[in-house]
Amino acid sequence: MKFTAQQIAGILEGDIVGDPDVEVSKLAKIEEGTKGSLTFLANPKYKPYIYSTEASITIVDKDFETESEISTTLIKVEDAYKSFSKLLEYYNQVKFNKSGIESPCFISDTVKKGDNIYIGAFTYIGENVVIGDNVKIFPNSYLGDNVTIGDNTIIFSGAKIYSECVIGNNCVINSGAIIGADGFGFAPNEKGEYTKVPQTGNVILEDYVDIGAGTTIDRATLGSTVIRRGVKLDNQIQIAHNVEIGKNTVIAAQTGIAGSTKIGENCQIGGQVGIVGHITIGNNVRIQAQSGIGRNVKDNEVLQGSPALAYGDYNKSYVYFKNLPKIVKDINEIEKKVNGDS
Repeated sequence: MKFTAQQIAGILEGDIVGDPDVEVSKLAKIEEGTKGSLTFLANPKYKPYIYSTEASITIVDKDFETESEISTTLIKVEDAYKSFSKLLEYYNQVKFNKSGIESPCFISDTVKKGDNIYIGAFTYIGENVVIGDNVKIFPNSYLGDNVTIGDNTIIFSGAKIYSECVIGNNCVINSGAIIGADGFGFAPNEKGEYTKVPQTGNVILEDYVDIGAGTTIDRATLGSTVIRRGVKLDNQIQIAHNVEIGKNTVIAAQTGIAGSTKIGENCQIGGQVGIVGHITIGNNVRIQAQSGIGRNVKDNEVLQGSPALAYGDYNKSYVYFKNLPKIVKDINEIEKKVNGDS
């Protein structure tokens, strides 16, 4: 896809300094810009590159003034960073503006399809599925029986949504994500063998939820595993059965959350965090990467470590931990003096 400076300025409501007809077809960092690419300058640290970049178009703030000759065409806007983000969003809308049903794929006769949808080749859609308006389902996806997909949701290639699950409006489910697999439910018998406990619930994603590639969210044993509005999950996260995650919480990659744990709103959870089951984590909690959470957590706590401590306590303790060899040596010297040893 090619865009002229005039077209881009129209989208961003910006002013052009240079050639309005110059075209771009790709994006680049300002220090790596080449002919035909679009870039932006928002951080003053990168200002020197404006004079050497070969990018055809550069988005800059309105108050930017050149100090020497440049070759790139400028588009001046109120906020270069926000405008570039807006342009990326627009670019994605154009890139993903697919419609129609490709072949081959299997779509049950009982499926209810909204307007302006796209279903990619080799997709399977089971009985009584409901698909909203403007939904994009990319190739090799699976939707089990009785699944509901809200308006404007995107399901990328290879995602799997098991039966009975409910996906809200404006959600994004990335490749390899699995929504609604059985929870890890087994009961031991007198022989020490394990019998599977049927997982009869589902998963509910509310609106504006993003699910990263390879992330798995298990269906509830009874009831629902619930991911509230605005939650953002990174790649390769495990959410167990009957977990509930409050709205606008963000979780980084490789975190695991065990069954029936409740996480509050507006939490920030770092990568590789492990959270045990059947606990409650409050609102506005921040958990540093690689922490282990084994207890209930109150609102607004900041935690680090395994088992996790209050963030300030952890940092104070770590100072002593780093100095343990010296501390032990000092203690040994004191003991020698007290005991009269030479």
